[in-house]
Amino acid sequence: MSPTPQKDKLIIFDTTLRDGEQSPGVTLNTEEKIEIAKQLSRLGVDIIEAGFPVASPGDFNAVQRIAREVGPLMEGREQGVGQPMVICGLARCVEKDIRTAFDAIKEAPRHRIHVFLATSDIHLEHKLKITREQCKQQIAQMVGLAKSLCADIEFSPEDAGRSDPAFLCEALAVAIEAGATTLNIPDTVGYNSPAQYGSLIKHLCENTVGADKVTFSTHCHNDLGLATANTLAGVANGARQVEVTINGIGERAGNTALEEVVMNVHTHPGAYPVFHTINTRLFFATSRMVEDLSGMAVQANKAIVGRNAFLHESGIHQDGVLKNKQTYEIIRPEDVGVTSGNLALGKHSGRHAFKTKLEELGYAGAALSDAQFQAAFGKFKQLADAKKTGVTDGDLHALVADARGSSSSGTAATAAAEEEAIAEESSSSNSAHPPRFTLKQMQVFTGIGVTPTATVTLHDAVEAADRTDAALAANGPIEAVFSVIQRITGLAIDLLSFNVSATSEGQETLGKVA
Repeated sequence: MSPTPQKDKLIIFDTTLRDGEQSPGVTLNTEEKIEIAKQLSRLGVDIIEAGFPVASPGDFNAVQRIAREVGPLMEGREQGVGQPMVICGLARCVEKDIRTAFDAIKEAPRHRIHVFLATSDIHLEHKLKITREQCKQQIAQMVGLAKSLCADIEFSPEDAGRSDPAFLCEALAVAIEAGATTLNIPDTVGYNSPAQYGSLIKHLCENTVGADKVTFSTHCHNDLGLATANTLAGVANGARQVEVTINGIGERAGNTALEEVVMNVHTHPGAYPVFHTINTRLFFATSRMVEDLSGMAVQANKAIVGRNAFLHESGIHQDGVLKNKQTYEIIRPEDVGVTSGNLALGKHSGRHAFKTKLEELGYAGAALSDAQFQAAFGKFKQLADAKKTGVTDGDLHALVADARGSSSSGTAATAAAEEEAIAEESSSSNSAHPPRFTLKQMQVFTGIGVTPTATVTLHDAVEAADRTDAALAANGPIEAVFSVIQRITGLAIDLLSFNVSATSEGQETLGKVA
């Protein structure tokens, strides 16, 4: 009998706060980024790419605060991971970028600079307008600079999936010689097939001088729907780090979903030469947090965390699941945080039962501050009094999201003021300013056969006064509301997205607006 081959640790590099935030329409403030970073630490993520510090003073501030406040945390990491999360900052092969990134991350106990430069001929010729030789010189200089500041250096050859493999080996060898410890191979535009990407990783591992001294990493985009498949092909062929995001959010069609990669390894322990140390029972709560804070809705049939992932409507399937769940379920719902416990909550439930239920849903320990817990419990009691059918898991997730949002509003003005002060240091700042107008009251009148009208009161921070107006609209109450807002503010407003959904079944369920 042959000995069992030694498995390597699969390093989980989460870029939800950097690449994920580049999703169209997604903007996270500093407090929201810190909230997500803390949850990723509890989840067991090894490395978090906290942002692109040189992009704006606001982004620098967020990365710096994550390094200070989240970098030392050990909650949920004592067993399995055993050390704090690495805080990483992204930088182009530009001296200012690299020094700024280091200044943002240096206070974290464990920190990394991630440097990138394109290597495909189409990028070199049309975007950077440099030769291959100049590309290698720039890699040597800038990776060397990063190494002089920080021991842990990652280098990414942007558009590696469309780069000449021979030149890619040369460029990576230069990065290793200059001090890179991780080589990340991005399929930047989601072009490769699993066979192509897997063979590329294998080729680079076997033909790059110094490859045995570094960790190879995957970074795949989902333009052809192959991000997870490509990532797993990379792991099978030598990669030991995967760059991923929660819910797969990211540029264009998104990135590789963290939960999909981990659950593939979890479900097929004999198929991959790696093991993971992620607390998979926090997946659903983490997914909901990112969905709520980013505004990026998770599609119903999304693998692992979609609301239909463990539902069965076919009679044949229902019959099989009732007899034995393994007939049609390859993953136990509770393994990813989807609970089916017998603890029913109602208006007579107390704080202890409420806390126990939240822990079942993935909100244990410091996931909620005491103020957030008390706020959620108060809203729960109000909802339980109003609902005849009992409070559902979906209701509880919504209550937690609302409590988190309410508690952070007290610090929002402070955070915004800090970012505004930072912004004054740079005329190119994109950081957030305190809003001039705040919604105070809104009343809508609508029905069948009537013209919808809306009355809205906004507080004007500049004039320190409330302003009220009314409007009607032939196309519905939403148009009426925005017509009033336009009249009060004098701004031209385009409504890009408006969605109302229920958190669970029944007429008394909570509504969610995004």
